[in-house]
Amino acid sequence: MTSDLPKTSRSLPIALLRARERVMGPIRNMLADAGVTEQQWRVLRVLKEDGPQEPTHIADRACLLLPSLTRILQKLEAKGLIRRRAHPEDKRRQIVDITAKGEKIIQDNMQVTLHLAEDIKTKLGPDRHEELLDLLNALNNLKT
Repeated sequence: MTSDLPKTSRSLPIALLRARERVMGPIRNMLADAGVTEQQWRVLRVLKEDGPQEPTHIADRACLLLPSLTRILQKLEAKGLIRRRAHPEDKRRQIVDITAKGEKIIQDNMQVTLHLAEDIKTKLGPDRHEELLDLLNALNNLKT
């Protein structure tokens, strides 16, 4: 082993994965009960937050690759959670919107979601929580 390689406890990729699992574990249980996947939940959240939009924007905001999003949209549409329609100015493009049934899934799970988020915020402390979000956003905004 080389001494140049950081210990896994100080490895940013591993730390991010561990943190993600710590946050997502309880959310996965909620989503399983709701009958949606993590990716489907992210799509529904983006549509609820940003309104009707094109798939490329959804993919970007939900951190999904476009080919994966295509399959996710098919499943969400089959479940009646979204609807797709032709773009009014260019029929080759499409607009995706959340349905009332999709909004109900978000609404039905809002309290659990808020509780899980508040639990982490309380355990970290409000200042550290905000600092963590700021640091993660700064990391995301770095130019490659």
